[in-house]
Amino acid sequence: MNAKPGKKANSTSSGQLSSDELTRHRIINTARHHFFAFGFRAVTMDDIAAELAMSKKTLYSHFRSKAELLQAAVQDKQQSIESDLERITSESSSDFPAAIQQLLAKMQQHLGEIHPAFMRDIRREAPEIFESVEVRRRELIHRYFTKILAQGRKAGVIRKDVPIRIIIEIWLGVVQAIMNPEKLTELDLTPEEGFSAIISVMFKGLMTAEGRAKL
Repeated sequence: MNAKPGKKANSTSSGQLSSDELTRHRIINTARHHFFAFGFRAVTMDDIAAELAMSKKTLYSHFRSKAELLQAAVQDKQQSIESDLERITSESSSDFPAAIQQLLAKMQQHLGEIHPAFMRDIRREAPEIFESVEVRRRELIHRYFTKILAQGRKAGVIRKDVPIRIIIEIWLGVVQAIMNPEKLTELDLTPEEGFSAIISVMFKGLMTAEGRAKL
């Protein structure tokens, strides 16, 4: 599925969002909440229009299909996660334990929004989007976790006997094995619980005694 982006309006001359852009953001936010909480299959365009007190004609003028709206909601979520990762790794560059705690709290917040039914639905009904989520996740882990591990190693709280590239590959393998709909269901875990367990085990194993004492 290569859904084309919905119609965009130009910003006002003052830099503020136009009425059309504000409406588009409202639609995306509402769709994101409903899709992630109830699953993609369970939510209809009628549901979203009703929640927004909007006509279906207006809704479809911004997004031509539910699939297109799904793609916009997923992209919005990914951008939000990346923005938070960038902020945390930049602001806490000199305080590794604080960065880890902020990172874990923020990822728990993001993943707490996603119900397992959502991941199961898009894997079955929108495999291209599911694959894009997997690819983006790998990219973000490579970019930001490499950065934060390097910061931790420089601070003396991450072990130096294992190359960071190997750590990242192990991490990706674990995330791939655990953070998928079937395995989460089998283990009776939410995405939030699964990721928290992975972070806890991985970081505790990677940290020096000094690092663990600071957590």
